[in-house]
Amino acid sequence: MENEHPNPVFKIVIPVVLLLLLPFNLIAHHSHANLNANDIQTHRGVVETYGWGMPHVYIKVNAPNSKGEIVLYNIELVNPPGMLQRGWDKNSLKPGDLITWEGTTDHNPNRYYSGLSWAEKADGTRLTMTIRPAEANPSTDFSGLWMRDLRGGKPFYTPPEDWPYTELGNQMVASFNENDNPQVSCINPGIPKATLLPYPMQIIRQDEQTFVFNYELREHQRTIVLGRPKLPEEPSVLGSSFAHMEGNKIIIETDNFVADRWGIHTGVDSSVQKQLREEISLSEDGKSLGIMMVVTDPVYFTQPVTIDYHMKKMADREMIQLPCTLENSRFFLDAGLVSGVSE
Repeated sequence: MENEHPNPVFKIVIPVVLLLLLPFNLIAHHSHANLNANDIQTHRGVVETYGWGMPHVYIKVNAPNSKGEIVLYNIELVNPPGMLQRGWDKNSLKPGDLITWEGTTDHNPNRYYSGLSWAEKADGTRLTMTIRPAEANPSTDFSGLWMRDLRGGKPFYTPPEDWPYTELGNQMVASFNENDNPQVSCINPGIPKATLLPYPMQIIRQDEQTFVFNYELREHQRTIVLGRPKLPEEPSVLGSSFAHMEGNKIIIETDNFVADRWGIHTGVDSSVQKQLREEISLSEDGKSLGIMMVVTDPVYFTQPVTIDYHMKKMADREMIQLPCTLENSRFFLDAGLVSGVSE
C-alpha cells in the first residue's frame, strides 16, 4: 500500500458503532435510506474535491476502505445556507487537505458513499453538522428570512397518499422516482412547491401595499401588490396573482401557470389549469408564519387539496444566490445511489 500511497495516514480506518441519526439526513433532497444509521465509521484521507454549490455541498475524499485499498469516498452535505448555519463556508476545505471524518456508511459495503457528523483538519480545526443557533429578531410586517418548520411531521419526501387524484394523477404517483426530480437537472419548480422546499424564503415589505418574495438559491422572485388587478403576462411557473388583506392575513390568488414538473409537491406535477390560493398569517410573537395553500388542478385532482404549512423566522442575513451546477445537483446519482425517496 505504501507504494501506492506513501502517506501512512491512508492505513487508518477505524470503525465506530454508535446509534446516531445524522441531522442532515432529515433535510436533504432525498432520504439517504441507503445509509446505515447504526454503522458509523471514522475515516482519514485527502480531499480531492470540495463542491460548494447548489443544491448540496459535497466532498470527495481519497481514503482507504476496510481492505486498505485507496478508494474515492463521496460525502453529501446540506445546501450552502444550511452549511453556513453549521459554521462552514466555501473556504472550509480545499483539495489536498488531510481530514478525519466520522459518518454513517452505505448499506452496500462496495459503495463508498458516506454521511458526516464531523470532520477534523490536520491543524485540529473541527467542522461539525451541529446547527449554531442565531437569534432571530421578530417580524412585525411579514418581512424577514423564513425557513420550513417541520411541525406535525408532514411527509415532504414522497407524494401524499391521501390526496384525491384523478386516474392520471394516480398513474403519476405510482411511477414516482426520485431521479425525476427537476432539480437534478437544475430546474426549479414554481409555487406551491417552491415554498415547500427546505431553502429559505425572504419576504420584503417595500411599502404598505407591496411584498416581494425571494427564494434563496433559486432565481424566482414574486412581487405582490395588494389590490392590483392581474396584469397581462406570459404564463409562468409563478403565474399571475391578485392579493388583498383579510384581517392579519395576506390572501394571494394565482393562476396563469405553465405545466410544471413537481410544481405542486414532491412527485406531483401541475398543469396549465392549476389555481392556487395562499393565506399567509404572522404569529403574535413575529417568529412564525402560518401558510394555508389550496391547490386546484383538474388534470391531477378530482377536488382541491389543502396544504397546511408553517415557516419559522431565521436570523437576518444577506440572501445567498449560487448557480446550480449539474455536477452538484446530480452528485447523489453519480455517487451510485439506488432510487429512494426525494425532496
